[in-house]
Amino acid sequence: MVQTIFSDTIVALSTPPGAGALAVIRLSGPAAISITASVFSRKSLAEAGGHTLHYGTIRDPASSDILDEVVVALYRNPRSFTREDVVEISCHGSDYVVRQVLALMLRQGARLAEAGEFTKRAFLNGALDLAQAEAVADLIASDSALSHRVALNQLRGGFSQELRDLRARLIKFAALLELELDFGEEDVEFADRTGLARLLAEVRGVVAGLLRSFELGNVIKNGITAVIAGRPNAGKSTLLNALLREERAIVSAIPGTTRDFIEDEVSIDGLRFRFVDTAGLRDNPADEVEAIGVKRTRQRVRQAALLLYLFDLTEMTPADVQAEIQELTTGLELPVLAVGNKTDLASPEIQNAFAAEFNATIPTSQATVPLVLLAAGRNQGLEDLQSALLTQVRGSALENTASATIVTNVRHARALETAALHLAAVQAGLDTGRGTELLAADLRHALAALGEITGDISSEDLLTSIFTEFCIGK
Repeated sequence: MVQTIFSDTIVALSTPPGAGALAVIRLSGPAAISITASVFSRKSLAEAGGHTLHYGTIRDPASSDILDEVVVALYRNPRSFTREDVVEISCHGSDYVVRQVLALMLRQGARLAEAGEFTKRAFLNGALDLAQAEAVADLIASDSALSHRVALNQLRGGFSQELRDLRARLIKFAALLELELDFGEEDVEFADRTGLARLLAEVRGVVAGLLRSFELGNVIKNGITAVIAGRPNAGKSTLLNALLREERAIVSAIPGTTRDFIEDEVSIDGLRFRFVDTAGLRDNPADEVEAIGVKRTRQRVRQAALLLYLFDLTEMTPADVQAEIQELTTGLELPVLAVGNKTDLASPEIQNAFAAEFNATIPTSQATVPLVLLAAGRNQGLEDLQSALLTQVRGSALENTASATIVTNVRHARALETAALHLAAVQAGLDTGRGTELLAADLRHALAALGEITGDISSEDLLTSIFTEFCIGK
């Protein structure tokens, strides 16, 4: 057994609140087993081995009333999630039963756990580092194949190990620089500047790669908002319904039917998209309500991560489409897809001529705007649109997510930015012959920033900020 750092025992409901078939109540701490044994019908629980299951009843000693029939899972330290003695009680999922069992555990000496306290104890007891602990929350919140894969990779320690390898190599040079400071009066160099420069170039490249991955990681974790905009009657609501595979928006031949946002989410090849149907864009709205809708559409475009500019292939020329995309995205660095709708009403010759003319010009300040042609009302061409969406969002970067390290956490990205800044300062110091004390100071700051990610360097304020975002019972 190992000596843990907590003397109290915590308890909480670890499954979502509300009625269900089963609920799991978790205890962790030095008295977790004895508290459970004091109300459990199987008195041999205190002597039972870890990783065992026990069927019996929970009885209130004060009234002798049986509260429920349960299964108790017992884990002895250090072979548990928190590296403490842990008990998980599987009872029936009645709100009343859960309240009664929790109240009984509190009367027997347990304390109600704070938000994220089980995971916090796992971190403080050395079962997880801080990046892995945060991955627990990401794994619980994952709602797509990719977000699940990235969170699981981080939970297994891939990201943490990469950072520790970087820090270990930098620490060797930092120690030599500190040694030079101790012998400052003797004007000696223990740290090979050429070797340090090579290492810095390599480490800075890795940190830069991790920072570049954050844009992709943010998409994987939080999804991407794709706004569907265009003129009235272009088929925006029809396209939304086709993408969602349900009649989510009202479709009408009357222009200006959509007056406000209609939005919903769908997963495409493991990536979560939030599609937003907007009011049609025109210079002379029919009434004040439609005018407000048009204004809101322009505002929503500025908040989007991706724009689907939808147009009626039978009514607009390539020059019209390009001009409207340019006007709508002026001042924005926004990926755009031009989507020509109603191919069922245009001959193949018209479609080919349109595509050739569209692709022959540069439509916006961007290098290119991909063109997709489809018939939303007939569900034709949706596969091409989905493929284009994935290409715009991820390029080829997601092909290796099973093994690649992807940064998804804002705190991690900020720490990496800080580390990159100080590593650049160390490099500049080497280039200009800056003094050892300045090189050592910048290197210490870079190491501290990297250490904050895994929790090798942490503060109580930082831990409080992180773990209070967790659910109680996690």
